[in-house]
Amino acid sequence: MGMIRIAIAGVGNCASSLIQGIEYYRTMKGNDADRSLGLMHYDLGGYLPGDITIAAAFDIDARKVKKPLKEAMFAKPNCTKVFCRSLDGPQDVPGDVIVQMGEVLDGVAPHMSDYPEDRRFIVADERPCDVAGVLRESGADMLLNYLPVGSEEASRYYATACLEAGVAFVNCMPVFIASDDEWIRRFEKRGIPVIGDDIKAQVGATIVHRALSKLFMDRGVKISHTYQLNVGGNTDFLNMLSHNRLKSKKISKTEAVCSQITHELSDEDIHIGPSDYVPWMKDNKVCFLRIEGQGFGNVPMSLELRLSVEDSPNSAGVVIDVVRCCKIAKDRGMGGVLLSPSAFFMKHPYKQFSDEEARSMVEDFIAGARER
Repeated sequence: MGMIRIAIAGVGNCASSLIQGIEYYRTMKGNDADRSLGLMHYDLGGYLPGDITIAAAFDIDARKVKKPLKEAMFAKPNCTKVFCRSLDGPQDVPGDVIVQMGEVLDGVAPHMSDYPEDRRFIVADERPCDVAGVLRESGADMLLNYLPVGSEEASRYYATACLEAGVAFVNCMPVFIASDDEWIRRFEKRGIPVIGDDIKAQVGATIVHRALSKLFMDRGVKISHTYQLNVGGNTDFLNMLSHNRLKSKKISKTEAVCSQITHELSDEDIHIGPSDYVPWMKDNKVCFLRIEGQGFGNVPMSLELRLSVEDSPNSAGVVIDVVRCCKIAKDRGMGGVLLSPSAFFMKHPYKQFSDEEARSMVEDFIAGARER
C-alpha cells in the first residue's frame, strides 16, 4: 500500500506518544493478537501502524527547533511516559527530520512565563519557516494539528497552509475547522480531506462520560446533574489555567456529552472542563465524574467514577487510526470533511452520532462504503 507521510504541528507529549507508538508497533513481534494489543485496528484498510512515517515537524520551543525530531520529541517540557526508547538513546525516527520553526501567533499563553523553564514553552529566537512550502517539499499526505488549546489563530494558519500545499488536515485540538461550514467548503473546493475537531481519547473522560450518559438514557433514568473534573500535570493543563483559552475546549467537551442526553440540561446542571494543574502528576490525568438522576418512581440515584490515564498515549491510540482513515480517503480521491472518522474519533465533529453508530459507520467507511 505504500507509506503514509505525516507532518506534525506541535512536537509535544501527544506527538511524542504517537511517534513512539509507530516504532513500537512497527518492531513488535509475535502473532496478530500480540501486535494488536492496545490498538482498535492493527490492519486498517491495508495500512499497518509501521506504514506511517514522519515527513516534517513544526514547533516554536528553543529546545526543539532546529533539532532532530528523535531528540525534540523527548525535550522539555515534554513529560509523557517513554515506552519505546533504546537503552542508549531515542529510537530512530523514520527519515532525517529536523524540527522547523513555526509561527507563534497565539500558540503560547502569556501566563506560562510565570512558571519554571522545565514546565513551559521557551520561544525560539528564529525566523518562522514557510510552512506551506515545507509541506509541499516534504511530500506530506497530511498535517496533524497538535497545538495547545486556545491556539485559534495558529490553528487557522496551519489549516490555510494545508489548503495552499494540497495537504490533508487532521485537527486534534478544539478549534472548530472540520465542524465549520466555511472551512469545510474551502477543503471541498480544493478536494482535500479534513478530519476534526478535538481528538476523543481511546478510553478517556469524554468517551466514558458519553457512554455512561447513553446508558442512563437507554435505561430510562433522567439525568438531573453531572460534572466532569479533570486534573493533570502536563503542559496542556498548565496552558489551560488561562480560562480565556478554554472557551472552545469547554464547548467541545460539553457538546460531546450533551449529544448523548435526550433532554435539556441547563448550564447550571452540567459542568465539564479542566479543573487544575498539579505539576507532579506530569502526563497522568485523573477524571472525577458524577452523574445524578431520577429512576423508577422518581427515586434518586447517583454514580461517581475516578479514571486515571496517561493522557498522551490515550490520544495516540486514536490518532494512529485517524491517520490511516485520512490516507484511505486520499487514496479514494475524497475531499472535504470525512463525516464517519470525525464522528467516531473526535469530540466535536460536524455531526454527532452515538459511539456505537459512529463505530459502525467507520467500519463501513474502511470497507469502502460511501460517506453518508
